[in-house]
Amino acid sequence: MQAIVMYESMYGNTHHVATAIADGLGSGFTVHVVPVERAEPGLLDDLDLLVVGGPTHAHGMSRASTRHAAVDAANKPSSDLEVEPDAEGPGLREWFDDNGRISTRVAAFDTRVDMSPVLTGRASKGIAKKLRHAGASLVVEPESFLVTKDNHLEPGETERAHAWGARLAVETSQLLGLHDRA
Repeated sequence: MQAIVMYESMYGNTHHVATAIADGLGSGFTVHVVPVERAEPGLLDDLDLLVVGGPTHAHGMSRASTRHAAVDAANKPSSDLEVEPDAEGPGLREWFDDNGRISTRVAAFDTRVDMSPVLTGRASKGIAKKLRHAGASLVVEPESFLVTKDNHLEPGETERAHAWGARLAVETSQLLGLHDRA
């Protein structure tokens, strides 16, 4: 089975989560982890599962202005954050605007500050909505992975992302009628 874990990441947290999810998909899938900026036409051809994730900015998916603000924050002398190489490129919103129909099984995730989603919002909800509007079928409900107020993954989140990836493998295999493969 073929899977893509496509992500947008500013400081590396979402990238780390995407890699852990891919690892969790395990031996049941051939998995490629792809930053959204490098998502080429044809990426979705012959996929069994597309997993899409990004950071939560201003209660939802990032925008050019929020990505620029995140880069500015990382460049302050007091910051210990490093900006991902693809951070200033197009994000998930732009990718959705440039792509049409998505006719595969999908899952959505985000990274967000470890506070109530009422206060932070959840990019994964917007990602899932865009995926459904494009014709995709959600395998599981959107998931959030938590970061500290200093923008570092909370302890245990990488392991939780790995477990979520393993769950996605099982759920997708069941949907495809391949119960023994995942």
